[in-house]
Amino acid sequence: MSDPEFSPRPHGIRRGAALTLAFGVVLATAAATNCLPHDEPAPPRPLSAHAAAATVDREDVARAAAKAAAEGKSGTKAAEEVVSRSGDRWGAVYDKHEYEEFAKALEGEYTGVGLGARRAADGRIEVARVQPGSPAERAGIRPRDRILAIDGRDTARRPVTEVVALLRGADGTAVTVDLERDGRRWSETLTRALLTTETVTVDRLPDGAVVIRVSSFTKGTGERVRKAVREAPAGAGVLLDLRGNAGGLVSEAVTAASAFLDGGLVATYDVRGEQRALHAEQGGDTERPVVTLVDAGTMSAAELVTGALKDRGRAVTVGTRTFGKGSVQMPSRLPDGSVAELTVGHYRTPSGHSVDEKGIAPDLVAPEGAEKRARTVLSGLGGGS
Repeated sequence: MSDPEFSPRPHGIRRGAALTLAFGVVLATAAATNCLPHDEPAPPRPLSAHAAAATVDREDVARAAAKAAAEGKSGTKAAEEVVSRSGDRWGAVYDKHEYEEFAKALEGEYTGVGLGARRAADGRIEVARVQPGSPAERAGIRPRDRILAIDGRDTARRPVTEVVALLRGADGTAVTVDLERDGRRWSETLTRALLTTETVTVDRLPDGAVVIRVSSFTKGTGERVRKAVREAPAGAGVLLDLRGNAGGLVSEAVTAASAFLDGGLVATYDVRGEQRALHAEQGGDTERPVVTLVDAGTMSAAELVTGALKDRGRAVTVGTRTFGKGSVQMPSRLPDGSVAELTVGHYRTPSGHSVDEKGIAPDLVAPEGAEKRARTVLSGLGGGS
């Protein structure tokens, strides 16, 4: 289920690629905040021709931004033009405010009204989820209510992401939402507030198995996954649902993978030719059956978890091929305070498979009814109590 308002993706970023909270961006953020393991790098090796062709020199970007600023022009726009011409698919430039919002999102916070949106079968926009304690819940809005307009703007022909962007805004500002339920139409004026994302939900299946759904890897997500696994009944299988997970903090992804591993390799990655490794923490549950659910919306850090559990033989993967976002970016602060995220390398699964532009093929392809198939597989592995 798409639940964009709870996603840690910044809204309104100029370039399409930057709308995704990608592996490389958060790798850099985690490294900058000392969240990643500090491995001694292997001897430097050259980047592949593909990687070299898709990178841009950070000094070129900085010079373009500085020159534009000196001429009274936008340094951010000048930097964007350099990155766009470079062919760096995942390169992005954030102005100061955008990057601050991005960092806040990584902390598991966003400013909005607490509504998740999706497109219904008839094509109209409806409420997918209402966050407990949010302005939307206090106003009595419920899942499946139709969202007709936001501040007078009709939602019928707008993409879901644009509808969600209209719900977002500064803390304390008002937004009017026109709604419909069972033929009754009304309007609610809601005051936006700073809310905490709920990235992990846990459900029990009738046979005793546990479903752990992870929407993104923001701060604290990894430990919440580990807690859910520890609290699962003895012998109960786990269905780890990573569908639609656009990524997040790599440190949190490693912690989540550690819930099912007892140490060992999670992934390798290169930064300007130097290879490094990410390792799981020891003490994870290596006995209970695990099935991982993935789809084309499973990206970046979520692919890191998927690849680790698949390659290590720890989980059966069900669904469709993942997105294929495995490049590594590093941030560079520009003279005007904006930040350029530039590709510097790629990461690989424990078996050495590259994810970028390829994705991860599931063990069992299930384009339809994936969750039902996953439950059947888990039951066959002895995952019920």
